[in-house]
Amino acid sequence: MELSNLKPAEGSKHSDNFRRGRGHGSGNGKTAGKGHKGQKARSGAPRIGFEGGQMPLYRRIPKRGFKNINTLEIVAINVSALEVFDNGTTVTVDTLIEKGIVSNPKDGVKILGNGELTKKLDVKANAFSATAKEKIEALGGTTEVI
Repeated sequence: MELSNLKPAEGSKHSDNFRRGRGHGSGNGKTAGKGHKGQKARSGAPRIGFEGGQMPLYRRIPKRGFKNINTLEIVAINVSALEVFDNGTTVTVDTLIEKGIVSNPKDGVKILGNGELTKKLDVKANAFSATAKEKIEALGGTTEVI
């Protein structure tokens, strides 16, 4: 079960294009589902969140934090994850996706130095930590920032 597979229960969802107020024979005539009288039965009823002039909840609660629009979402993987590749292979973002190490690198991939590496690899990624670069190049491999 995943969020992408969720759907409403059978018969719980109704169409929005139902014609209201077309006589009592239609099953939704007379008050057209708005009940009897009152503010909410009239046209021009207040917007959602309106509290009759009282300061609404969304304005009473303080604002928190800051959302930086320029932030990058970089996926980090350790050099130990590169052990799945054969000796002498060129490792790129595409090959990482094929092997299933990375699923959806939005803004790039950074190689971190955690773990051990025993193979000579040519690694092309968006960023490298100093220890990762050191470990890859110690085995005769190369690192290239793309």
